[in-house]
Formats: sequence, C-alpha cells, structure tokens
Amino acid sequence: MVISFDLPAIVFAAALVFARMGAILMLLPGFAEPGIPIRIRLSFALAFSFAIGPVVAPMLPAQPETLGGLAGFVAGEVVIGLMIGGVARMLLASASVAGQVIGYQSGLAMAQAFDPAQGQTGALPATFLNLLFIVLIFTTNLHHLLLQAAAGSYMMMPAGQVPMWGDAAQWAVDIFISAFNIGIQLAAPLILFGLIFYLGLGVLSKMMPQVQIFFVAMPVNILIGFTIFALALGTMAMVWLERFEAFTATLM
Repeated sequence: MVISFDLPAIVFAAALVFARMGAILMLLPGFAEPGIPIRIRLSFALAFSFAIGPVVAPMLPAQPETLGGLAGFVAGEVVIGLMIGGVARMLLASASVAGQVIGYQSGLAMAQAFDPAQGQTGALPATFLNLLFIVLIFTTNLHHLLLQAAAGSYMMMPAGQVPMWGDAAQWAVDIFISAFNIGIQLAAPLILFGLIFYLGLGVLSKMMPQVQIFFVAMPVNILIGFTIFALALGTMAMVWLERFEAFTATLM
C-alpha cells in the first residue's frame, strides 16, 4: 500500500502554525525574555509548532491558490500572534507599575538597576517584582497554561479568518487597563502607608519648622516601607498569579 502525502498542504499548514506560534513566543512572558537568544526562542517555537500541528490541523483553512493569498494568511497569523503575546506581556508589565509606585512611596525611586525583563533600567522594587513573577511562572507550572492558551487561541481567533478588530482592540484595551489596575492594587499597602506617613511628616514639619523632618525621617521611611513590602509580598504574588491564570483561561 502506497501512502501519499500532500507536501504543499503540509508546508502551508506548518507555515501558518509557525507564524502564529513564533509571534506569540517572541513576546510571551517567560519565553521571550531578552536574556534568551533569538535562535533558541525560534527553535522552541518551531518545535512547539510541530508538536501542536496535528492537533490544530483540522482548524486550518484550505490552501490558497495564489501566492498573495498565502502571504495574506501568514501575515494575518503573525498579527494575531503578536497581539496575543503583546497582551500577555502587558500583564507582566503590571509588576513594573507596582514596583515604580512602591519605589516612590518607600523612597527608593532613585535607586535604579538594570531590569532584564524590560531590557532597561528601572526602580529596584520593579526589577525585583519582574524577576519574581517570571520565576513564579515556571515554579507554579503556569508556563504550561501559557502554552495551552497559545494552542487554544485557534478557538477564539480561527486561522484564516479576519478577526473582528473592534472586539480584539477592545479586548487589548481591557487587558491594558486591568494590568494598570493590578499594578496599583499590588502597591496599595505601600500607597496607604505613604499617604499616612507623609501626612504625619507634614504635620510635624508645621509643628517643628526648624527641624529637617523629611531628611531625618527618610531612613525610617525606607525601613518601614521594606517591612510592609516583605509582609505583603506573598499576597502580591498570589493576586498576580490568579489574574494571570484568569487571562490564560480566556484563550482556551
């Protein structure tokens, strides 16, 4: 018995799957960090595409007859992949928002360090939270859910079909707003502390104008800020993990 393979159809299906998965994994938190070489990321995306290819093959469109149609399909899949990966990256950016706010409230805003997750310098609390959340993605096996969500994105955004850009844009905007809200919620204990602390310092400065209150109280501010940050760190991590897991559920 001779088994025949439609080589052009196989190549077309592989190109479509790799276009979306490659774009997603170029931005996905934990897999697209600047410290990981691009070749390794592309190699993993190719291996992952081969792994899920047989599963998503029935959901792929028919092979177009023209080269322009093929290019359009591939370009559409790349755009969808970049949008999904970019939205996931927005949720990780909530750590930077929380860290910057914590830095301002605890007096560490000027203490800068290189943040490998963002590829630029940032406040020390922001760098710490970014690295912590990336570690938690792998230690809690959340990266498995991310890969499942990437494969399950074909249910929400079928291949070969033009997405409803209005709904997609609204979805991205909602995630962006949610990421900012999460960042503020994570930093809420330090925001409350900062309001009370600086209000008290303002009252003391009026009562004792001859004393440099803010200069004297700065070490106390840093000490109390670190203490509150350490006590609230576990809750911050749990809140962020729950929100991130809820996001992956929307794609599956």
